Amino acid sequence: MAWQEKPLGFFTDTSICIGCKACEVACKEWNELPGNAAKFTADSFDNTGQLDAQNWRHVQFIEQVPDNTGMVVTPTPIAGGQAWLMMSDVCKHCKNASCLEVCPTNALMRTEFDTVYIQNDVCNGCRNCISACPYGVIGFNEDKGIAQKCTLCYDRLQGGLQPACAKACPTESIKFGYVEDLHAVADQRLATLKAAGYQKAQLYGRDDKVYGGLNAFFLLMDKPEVYKLPNEANATLPSRNNLPGYVGGVATAVIGLVAGLLAFRNGRMNGNGANNTTTTNTR
Repeated sequence: MAWQEKPLGFFTDTSICIGCKACEVACKEWNELPGNAAKFTADSFDNTGQLDAQNWRHVQFIEQVPDNTGMVVTPTPIAGGQAWLMMSDVCKHCKNASCLEVCPTNALMRTEFDTVYIQNDVCNGCRNCISACPYGVIGFNEDKGIAQKCTLCYDRLQGGLQPACAKACPTESIKFGYVEDLHAVADQRLATLKAAGYQKAQLYGRDDKVYGGLNAFFLLMDKPEVYKLPNEANATLPSRNNLPGYVGGVATAVIGLVAGLLAFRNGRMNGNGANNTTTTNTR
């Protein structure tokens, strides 16, 4: 089938993620990502660590131990109430994409499917997008000298296929489709979980409260902070990408310019005074 030119995205239902990492493997295989050198992350079963230039999908393993304040001073229990939260994280393809706004070469573009895509042959490696992304999803490829992130398998979309990660997910935790259709699916799933007693369940990025809305949004089983996501109160763009930031930057530039002009004017006046004095003494 051919995809229509309207917003496509992911709905990731974390309640049925089993942490199998099939999405990570499929993503690397299709996009020919060699991956980072193996290292010990000291973070439970997470051997990926984070989203970066070589990891466009990252499965989080979040251990929840009752009555634990955050520091495990004894070996984590295998049974007895331990709970797991898992989430396959990815680029959010934000409606208000700060990475796209700061790119000086227009290497970042919005596709006909409303996804945010980095054009490798246009990227100059300035890394502005990396510092602007509030989710830390973009990494720098040292070998190629460019920024890289999830493309939502743009090449597959052009061929009428779904992204590799969604196709590989055995539990359909990663659902792909038109964003408006995914919203309806997510609303129904949330209602089902609420009715079953999961009162902490919530949708993240479903509406425009987080960066204008996310084309890759999530159903979470706990607060966003638990999954290392900014909550609605803290979901603000980096200062240089919002209006107050721009106004502050312009004001600083104007003050600097005025100060420079005054210093230059005073310098010239002092120089002319010295020249006059020298002429008078010579006479």
